[in-house]
Amino acid sequence: MQFRITFDEIQTLLYRQSSKQIQLLYGGRHTVRVGAEVNVLFKTTSVGIDITVERIEGTDLILSYTGGMGIEMMLKMALGRIKDKPGAEMVELLDSSRIMLHLGRSPQLAQVFERVVLRDIFFDEDAAVIDFTPSQAL
Repeated sequence: MQFRITFDEIQTLLYRQSSKQIQLLYGGRHTVRVGAEVNVLFKTTSVGIDITVERIEGTDLILSYTGGMGIEMMLKMALGRIKDKPGAEMVELLDSSRIMLHLGRSPQLAQVFERVVLRDIFFDEDAAVIDFTPSQAL
């Protein structure tokens, strides 16, 4: 089974949550390109990052990213700001270019994972696709 959500839908959700315009573009079957305008030293500049779904281990999602040293520094700063916020326990920085998302640590997602097994997350030209199967426990 598959659940498909378009990049436009994701961008709208992100804007509602953060009031920031985030652009998503297809970068390959398992890669999405993320772009945004950020303020750096009193100047607005465009930044971009490629995020690749490396693998799924149960309810953990291993992502890698590329975008240079500036992106890495901004990402570490952002993770530092959220470390005491709800949901921060879901994010683990593995090394300089990889992150693990512990999706099963979210109470809402844990309920979903009781019913489904995540098989893959991939992208097409205008959407993210989540491939899953019903859990054997049903």
